[in-house]
Amino acid sequence: MEAQHTVRGGGDVALRVAEAGSGRPVVLVHGLSQSRMCWRKQFDSDLTDDFRLVAPDCRGHGDSEKPRDAYDDSALWAEDLHSVMDALDLEDLVLVGWSYGGLAVLDYVETFGTDRTAGLCLVGGVAAIGTEAATTLLGPAYVDLVPGFVSTDAEESVQTMRRFVDLCVHDDLPSEERYYMLGYNVVVPPHVRDSLRSRTVTHWEELSRLDVPALFVHGTEDAVMLPEASREYAALVDDAELSTYPETGHSPFWEAPARFNDELREFALRV
Repeated sequence: MEAQHTVRGGGDVALRVAEAGSGRPVVLVHGLSQSRMCWRKQFDSDLTDDFRLVAPDCRGHGDSEKPRDAYDDSALWAEDLHSVMDALDLEDLVLVGWSYGGLAVLDYVETFGTDRTAGLCLVGGVAAIGTEAATTLLGPAYVDLVPGFVSTDAEESVQTMRRFVDLCVHDDLPSEERYYMLGYNVVVPPHVRDSLRSRTVTHWEELSRLDVPALFVHGTEDAVMLPEASREYAALVDDAELSTYPETGHSPFWEAPARFNDELREFALRV
């Protein structure tokens, strides 16, 4: 049974957090303009037999608070995850960051280290933003969408979100799944997406100093974060595993959930 919590994060922002299952904690951090609901195929799986799955709505997303200006400070993102860990008494956990969630996970590592973390998993992950080197790792079709991400015109914004949802997977989604994803994407205000895209952060050093095992998961057809990103990350980490998914886009956990869940289970039991 899934439980819901409200946790006060950095700057006293209210964060909505879902949890299910028991065992070693696995904290699942979603990407830009997404929601904890993107982890449905993990929460509804037998992963909950072995692990305590915890998924927050990041600040500005889902059912969490959406302040106007609280997104450009890495320390706030780090404090959000730290507050969730404290409130739910999470130790010896596995941190999973999808897409922009990779930045949040590495914000946490930069600020608080890895004392509570047994392993790190980045899925189509972002480790840097706002630099020329970081931009070269973004898919051109995704970059073309950026102006629409920040548009305050309702029609343009929704059309952009439709295109973004489609871009996050390789094959066409069933209508039910497409509109499920579109629903939690469109509730994120343009000012939040604008603030997230305006950050300049680089976490190469955190990866190169990482002292826990890391699993990098990437779809070979990812049109948002190019697969080269995870290859570069894995080369920086001493104890790294790279898992590539053929004919899969930016969302391996949704597009190939059986394989992803098996690999996450194996990784979380090993570390």
